[in-house]
Amino acid sequence: MNRVKQEIEGSYVTPSIEHATVRDAMRPEVITCPPDATLREVARTMASEHVHSVVVSGGGTAERGWGIVSDMDLMRAAREDLDERTAHWAAASEFLSVSPDDALERALQMMLEHDLTHLVVVDPDTDKAVGVLSTLDVAGLLAWGRA
Repeated sequence: MNRVKQEIEGSYVTPSIEHATVRDAMRPEVITCPPDATLREVARTMASEHVHSVVVSGGGTAERGWGIVSDMDLMRAAREDLDERTAHWAAASEFLSVSPDDALERALQMMLEHDLTHLVVVDPDTDKAVGVLSTLDVAGLLAWGRA
């Protein structure tokens, strides 16, 4: 099977970074785990869901969350006993949140200032996590955003 690589120039759904909001780039899904999840469970979740972070929450996606375990946090813990260490222990990435309607440039500035690769997107009306914004999501907008 051959794959054809096609360049896509952008469209009405792919704004330039100057015009984009967090909603334009975020992944509209939150993968969570409880604080007592083992790091092996967290690693399996990341691998099976193809994500680079898991929000640590006391319950399901209806909560805001209080921590995040990124792929880099997991890599830092790789020499630990992954069946003994928990998400609570590994949630080293600073937990910062943005609103879906925030300017993407503001979110980018926060990521740069705090050296983060992920931000949790929280609905300001419900105070519940509604998505995650990652550096890979921003790269997509940089690659194709033109509007």
